[in-house]
Amino acid sequence: MTMAEVEVEVVSRDTIKPSSPTLDHLRHYKLSFLDQIQVPVFMPLVLFFPRDDGMLLDEKLSRIKQSLAKALAKFYPLAGRVRDNLYVDCNDEGALYVEARVRCKLSDILENPEPRVMNRFLPCELDNVQDLPVAVQVNFFECGGLALSLLISHKVADALSFFTFLNAWASAARGDPGIIDPCFSSSELFPPIDLSGFQTSTGIVKDNISTRRFIFDAATIASLREKFTDLKKVADVADHPRRRPTRVEALSSFLWSRYMASTQPIEARGDKIYTVLHAVNLRTRTEPPISERHFGNISRLAIAVPTVDASTDGGYKIVDQVRDAIKQVNAEYVRKLQEGQGHLNSLKERSSRISRGEVVSFSFTSLCRFPMYEADFGWGKPAWVGSASLTFKNLIVFMDTKSGDGIEAWVNLKEDDMAKFEQDKELLALVSPSVSVGSRA
Repeated sequence: MTMAEVEVEVVSRDTIKPSSPTLDHLRHYKLSFLDQIQVPVFMPLVLFFPRDDGMLLDEKLSRIKQSLAKALAKFYPLAGRVRDNLYVDCNDEGALYVEARVRCKLSDILENPEPRVMNRFLPCELDNVQDLPVAVQVNFFECGGLALSLLISHKVADALSFFTFLNAWASAARGDPGIIDPCFSSSELFPPIDLSGFQTSTGIVKDNISTRRFIFDAATIASLREKFTDLKKVADVADHPRRRPTRVEALSSFLWSRYMASTQPIEARGDKIYTVLHAVNLRTRTEPPISERHFGNISRLAIAVPTVDASTDGGYKIVDQVRDAIKQVNAEYVRKLQEGQGHLNSLKERSSRISRGEVVSFSFTSLCRFPMYEADFGWGKPAWVGSASLTFKNLIVFMDTKSGDGIEAWVNLKEDDMAKFEQDKELLALVSPSVSVGSRA
């Protein structure tokens, strides 16, 4: 089935309010500095559930709505509205809730998932955030299968907080009494500041983004890790022990080197500076470390500036350079972030240089090892979990395959760059065939 043949018809729009009112003293939730500087986009996830004859569709929909109301009562800022990039008015207005009918079978989608099709299952355009923290769409297929999509604004949450909410919602749907108590104190950790002169939307590209999903199996990833380890042994004249690169370090280094080789010919690079960014969770890097219950944007980007030869040596040098950049995101880095102004100044300078074309940025976000396949709403775990076509060029999102040992790389590039990248022979030699992600529906 082609993308053009997938019809999604919205049948209802509603707002789900929290099951109990937010207390008066909690109604003004300050955004932290890290929330303020985040881009105004939704983070998307689509969970696909095959038909379950043990529960009727109406019963599922009722359970989804009731449990969403319960989860919003615990995560009360998500039921409010974001005001002036300063705070959330926790007014219990509720989450946008949409139901839609899909004119095909679930298996038609799962046979060969296309990123752009995923966007049809979302309740909003990803860059149309406005003041809304959360939006949900339930898509029901002709076969009885479901696709449940969740959007959370990046202004109020990072990826870890996204999954904290998702799994709390699923726990409420199962009737599990132990829903996590989130901690809403990020503005105390990272006090808000005046953002005058800073555009948070830098990097959002509305048109001409092409998204492709590339699958790498466990054996391929293991061979990349070995290759980079062996190359490092050869290159390391000091001959001290080297830690084997992680799955994400190895795969991101390989993909960046293929992007450079296929789209950035050496003669055209000129004086441009190329940077490689990795999202890093700060909760374990504060002193003392804080728990995963801390909600909000408590993550930042480690920025590596690869040396000139790093894109032409097969990728092993960039492994070390990325690792060194991540190491620098330490307790001292966090202390400087908490002061705010210095980091803001460097962001303004960086944004200006990107806008002028002096800096070419390439970003990686890894959702690997996050509990995305644990979201059981009472009718079993998802058959598959997907992302969508995003609004950023030069962004790769890593997600575990359902088996947990392979990785799906969702690659977002400008269309002309993607045309070259997806024909790269070294890339194609390692990509697994795009096979069905499986379904009983």
